[in-house]
Amino acid sequence: MELSYDPDCMDRRKEPRHEMEFSVLIWGMDRNARAFTEMVRATSVSAAGAVLLDIHSKVRAGEVLDVQHEAQRAQFRIVWTRPGETGIQVLPSQPAIFGAGVPKTFEMAGTG
Repeated sequence: MELSYDPDCMDRRKEPRHEMEFSVLIWGMDRNARAFTEMVRATSVSAAGAVLLDIHSKVRAGEVLDVQHEAQRAQFRIVWTRPGETGIQVLPSQPAIFGAGVPKTFEMAGTG
């Protein structure tokens, strides 16, 4: 049996990510049950999630964060963490607050 490698099958994301960076306000409870609020940077953004950079509070996968981008707010679940990066995904009942921040030029790139 021969195995083949298809790089398009390796990415499980349902939506494209955009390599842009901007500030967001986050708040929640850390793993020691202490409330925190931080201004952090978001990157690798899609309508459904992002990667947050350099969160100083001790957070863990499965926890819920409140995130504010410009005037919009939503709750996100922490999907994964590693030093300096935290992956988040919007909860199903929440608005896609990052979709409005993705420029139309990024959305249209590569569609032709």
